[in-house]
Amino acid sequence: MNTTLKKAILAITVPVMERAARAYVAGPELEDALRVSRKLVERDCSSILCFWDGPDDDPSRIAGAYAAAIQSALAESSDIYVALKAPSLRYSRELIAGLIPAAQNKNIRLHFDALDVDTVDPTIALISDLLPSYSQFGCTLPGRWKRSITDADWAVSQGLCVRVVKGQWPDPADPKADLRAGFLKVIAQLAGRAKLVGVASHDPDVVRPAVQTLKDAGTPCEIELLYGLPVGPAMAIARSMNVPVRFYIPYGHAWLPYSLSQAKRNPRILWWTMRDMLFRSRRNTVYS
Repeated sequence: MNTTLKKAILAITVPVMERAARAYVAGPELEDALRVSRKLVERDCSSILCFWDGPDDDPSRIAGAYAAAIQSALAESSDIYVALKAPSLRYSRELIAGLIPAAQNKNIRLHFDALDVDTVDPTIALISDLLPSYSQFGCTLPGRWKRSITDADWAVSQGLCVRVVKGQWPDPADPKADLRAGFLKVIAQLAGRAKLVGVASHDPDVVRPAVQTLKDAGTPCEIELLYGLPVGPAMAIARSMNVPVRFYIPYGHAWLPYSLSQAKRNPRILWWTMRDMLFRSRRNTVYS
């Protein structure tokens, strides 16, 4: 693609993506996320607070945002845990260790999100270093990565809570992996062994069998849903299978699921973004 065409695409893409991103965040401030969380409590749903940082945010500022989320979770009467992005903190032991004292007051889970495959090893090393000082950590395993089966064994051995996702970034070792099959393989690896598993998907063809596998094995589980996406089918499964629901509530900046870097490589994402905006008003939500 020539330089002129790239510039033209980006001139269109950036403002469209910025508008679309608003669908996936509660708002720019922590209080926006808490407002959504309180509405969800009325519907017997729990929450995950996650500050989505911008590309120029300093790690210390991001750690401060995480600390504020923890303090707010302490003050709320509902079940809330806080999601962290280790790369955003540059894998700083010092910054994350600084979050632990407040979290210990209520054993609030500090859960590490999954990003691309290159971030896994340093995140695992980080968690391993911090576990002696705090046990309430969690990690996320994308089903599309081959290594997630082995990582599931590690998470079980460390007593971590685990969130299973299909995964946004492909595995370079197997870029055409079947997302549904991979998800269910990781679920099967955790069943009967894990402390708690979050089935993080809106896809009923994944959610129902995953929950059934975990329930059959006696493994505590919950369905995790992303704020801003359709929830009707997943909520129906939760009710029919008597499984709790938790919503991941981002606030701040947002590029998921349409990251700018992806749009640069694949202009079709611009169409997906525009389509998503057009049909968003028809979505079934529990927080409006």
